[in-house]
Amino acid sequence: MWTIIETPVGTLRLVEHHGAISAIEFPPHPSADGRPRGERDDAHPVLVECARQLAEYFAGERTAFDLPLAPVGTAFQQRVWRELQQVGYGRTATYGELAGRLGLTGHGARAVGLANGRNPIPIVIGCHRIIGADGSLTGYAGGIERKQRLLDLESGSLF
Repeated sequence: MWTIIETPVGTLRLVEHHGAISAIEFPPHPSADGRPRGERDDAHPVLVECARQLAEYFAGERTAFDLPLAPVGTAFQQRVWRELQQVGYGRTATYGELAGRLGLTGHGARAVGLANGRNPIPIVIGCHRIIGADGSLTGYAGGIERKQRLLDLESGSLF
């Protein structure tokens, strides 16, 4: 099931599968990537709760999400996404720092960056909090402008 919500960073499609959030998608909303989406259901309880928590987040009233999550990815991607969830609201970490936390060396930062870019549940799994070693804003599936807006929100300077 899925629904569409309007947010300060644009229209988001929230996707639920088997009682858990499986994706949050920025426009243009993909349709042929093989992810199960089912029918639109604006009243599905998991989607309603996700929309409520996102509204609280954008209002500056929520700093952590409490939702059932089911991101689909490889075992390595899952490890990276779990580590992303340890980077708290208003904080940032570099790709290299994340790689170090995962015990990776060499090209570990690059591998973390690739997994980060495939995070299917942005905002809730805070991939926007990961920055370049020099502090620069590097790639973001929703675009650098959205990444900056999310970081600004969390630093208290957006609204």
